[in-house]
Amino acid sequence: MPPLETLQRKIETAEDLQSIVKTMKALAAVSIRQYEKAVIALRSYNYTLRMGIQILFKNHPQALTGNTSAEMNHLGIVIFGSDQGLCGQFNERMASFFQKELNQLINPQTETTILTVGTRMADRLTSLGYNSEKVLTVPSSIEGITPVIQETVLTLEQWRTTSKIDHILVFNNYCISSATYGPRYGQIFPLNIARLQALQRKKWESRCLPIFNLPPEQLASALFRQHFFVSLYRACAESLASENVSRLASMQMAEKNIATRLMELKSHFQHQRQSTITEELLDIVGGFEALNHE
Repeated sequence: MPPLETLQRKIETAEDLQSIVKTMKALAAVSIRQYEKAVIALRSYNYTLRMGIQILFKNHPQALTGNTSAEMNHLGIVIFGSDQGLCGQFNERMASFFQKELNQLINPQTETTILTVGTRMADRLTSLGYNSEKVLTVPSSIEGITPVIQETVLTLEQWRTTSKIDHILVFNNYCISSATYGPRYGQIFPLNIARLQALQRKKWESRCLPIFNLPPEQLASALFRQHFFVSLYRACAESLASENVSRLASMQMAEKNIATRLMELKSHFQHQRQSTITEELLDIVGGFEALNHE
């Protein structure tokens, strides 16, 4: 068996690691809540945006026809991952889902351009044979989401004008419950014509219809940019929340394993300490008896 000093160092190391894991658990739990609040806060804004599109489409349906192409020739993809570790299979699950869904969505002639948020996700995609045209850093707080999404929007707008991207898909993980998450994807460009038609047929909630002074094409462009931004912001916030859900689950498992290992080390330590004390007592008794015999 290892000496007592070695066991004592192992116990101290395990206790330090247990303290770190508890801290990371608390941080993950707090982060989950703040990102979930951000997603909830977007619902009211998204509802207002949807009403604006409804009024525009009711009065000028032709203003949005430029954003409703159905043919997919050049696909732009935004995929959200992580920059930090200790989050379980977060990136691996998304990469596997991405590969499976993409193979079903495109044909060999379709060109793809990928923007990845998260260096670990970019590395994972590279190992699967998908190269990212641009890689952005995952924001570490709510305040950091807006700059990342603004850069993403500018990049996608540039790709639309230079590379003639006709479709844009967003892949991200989202929280299914407080303890589980899963991957999904959504199309943010072009706009879903069936959904727009449903908005057009939907009855307005009040007797007074809003009016606008902007040219329909200019208003449509502004509404589309807001739709673009809100969709990406929500995907990023959902991804960050689910990343922390995965990290919380990993830390809970780690805490359980550390507690088990710590119990084993302390048991071995107590057993060896008792054996050492017994041996010392036997040596003392044996020496005392030898002296008496002499």
